[in-house]
Amino acid sequence: MTLHVDVVSAEGELYSGTADMVFVAAEMGDVGIAPRHAPLLTRIRPGSVRVQREGQPEEAFFVSGGVLEVQPHLVTILADTAERADELDQAAAEQARQRAKEALSQAGERIDLAQAQTELAEAEARLRLIRRLHAKKGH
Repeated sequence: MTLHVDVVSAEGELYSGTADMVFVAAEMGDVGIAPRHAPLLTRIRPGSVRVQREGQPEEAFFVSGGVLEVQPHLVTILADTAERADELDQAAAEQARQRAKEALSQAGERIDLAQAQTELAEAEARLRLIRRLHAKKGH
């Protein structure tokens, strides 16, 4: 028994296919979704989406936030922005994290604190996913 999974963002569809398990960084914590999961609708936070299929390599994506909808045999992830994990740029993520930290340290009227916190959370989530992938590959 499998699920149908769609991962889409404003830029387009990143994944549409079957899965045995899906893991998503939901707003209140990570969620594992198997076939026949109870219906669920929740916001997702910056982090990874992992799609597992028996006998296939795991598919991983970075999402900056969005909405997760789960039906017993269908998972839909409507991401604000999304990228394939293997296309993430570690140097760019490190630079984004550094810029966000600098903006937070200069807290004042000139910056939007919530925006800087969001950018920092996204950069750190990207880096966690990159590091996890590198550890799996043995780099």
